[in-house]
Amino acid sequence: MWLIAFRDLQWRRRRFLIAIAATSLVFAMTLLLTGVSASLHQQDRRIVTAFGAESWLVDAGASGPFTASRLIPDAVAAGVATAPGVVRADPVVISRSTASRSTPKDVNLVGYRPGGLGTPRVGKGRPVERSGELVADSLLGFRVGDRVVVGGRPFTVVGVSSAVTFYFGTPTVMTDIEDAQVIAFAGQPFVSAAAVDGRLGAVRAGLRSLTVAEAQADLKRPTAKGDQTITFINALLWIVAVGIIGSIVYLSALERTRDFAVMKATGAGTGALLVGLALQALVLSLAAAVLAFVVAQVLAPGFPFSVAIPASAYVTLVMVAAVVGIVASGVGLRRAVRVDPALAFGGA
Repeated sequence: MWLIAFRDLQWRRRRFLIAIAATSLVFAMTLLLTGVSASLHQQDRRIVTAFGAESWLVDAGASGPFTASRLIPDAVAAGVATAPGVVRADPVVISRSTASRSTPKDVNLVGYRPGGLGTPRVGKGRPVERSGELVADSLLGFRVGDRVVVGGRPFTVVGVSSAVTFYFGTPTVMTDIEDAQVIAFAGQPFVSAAAVDGRLGAVRAGLRSLTVAEAQADLKRPTAKGDQTITFINALLWIVAVGIIGSIVYLSALERTRDFAVMKATGAGTGALLVGLALQALVLSLAAAVLAFVVAQVLAPGFPFSVAIPASAYVTLVMVAAVVGIVASGVGLRRAVRVDPALAFGGA
C-alpha cells in the first residue's frame, strides 16, 4: 500500500509540490508568530533583570514600576538606601516619549541615576554621566555623537545598547533621571519607582514592595491580549493547513475512485486504505514543515517585531504537522470507504 501511495505522489507531483509550498508558508507563519511571542516574554524578563534590582518599591496604589500611574517622591529611594539589609536603592523614571532626528519615533523613556541601578550595558560608546546625554537602543539607528530630540529636549547620544526593548518591541532611550523628570513630570521631584538591591524589610505606609517576578508580571499584563491573539491566530493557521492538505488528499481520492474499487475488490480493508492516504498526507505535511524552517529564517529579518524562534517551536511544528497530516487524511478516507467495489468490474 505504501508503494502505491508513493507512486501516486510521483504521478501528481506538481499538485503536491504546490500544496507543499502553500502549506510551508502557513507553517512558517506559525513559527514566526511563536517567535514573536517568545521574544515578548524574553524582553520582559530581560528589561526587568537589566536593572539589577532584587525588589521594587512603588506607590501602594500602583500595579508595578512599568505601568505606574501613581508616583512616589524621589527622596524615598534615599531613605530606603539606609534601611537594614539594603545594599543600594536608586530612583527610576519609566515613561513613554518620542525621539527624533527628523521623523519622531515612539520610545520607552528610562531615567536612572548614573552609575546606579539601571545603568545599561553599552555596546558602543559609554553610559550616561551627566544631563543632556542619552543611551539609545540600536533599533533606533542612532550613532554615538548624534544630536536627537526626546520629548522636546535636545540630547547627545553617548552610547548605543542592544535588546533594550519592551511593550511589543518598542525601543528604549535612557537618560539622567533629572532629564527624565523634566520630560515626564515637568521637572517635579517624583519617580515611577525605586529599584532596590538587597533585602528590603517592612515598608512605610503608602508604599508597597514588589519582587522581580511581580515586576515582570506587571510588565506582561498590558501585552497579554496581544499574546492571546497570537495563540488564536496560530490555531487558525493550523486549521488552514488542515484545509489545504485535506483538499489535496480529497482531490487525489476522487481521481483514484477506480483504484480504490480494485483494492477493495481484492480484499483491501479500510485500514489499508487509511494507511495509504495517511502516508500521502504525512509526506506532504512533514515536507511542508521542513520547508517552513527555511522560509521562516528568510522572512524573520523583515518581520516588524523581534523574532526569537525557540528550538522547541521546531519540534512542536513537526509534531503538529504529523497530526495535521493524519487529520487531513480522514477527509480522503471518507470518500475512499464509500467506493463500491463493483466499479472495478465496470459496475455502476
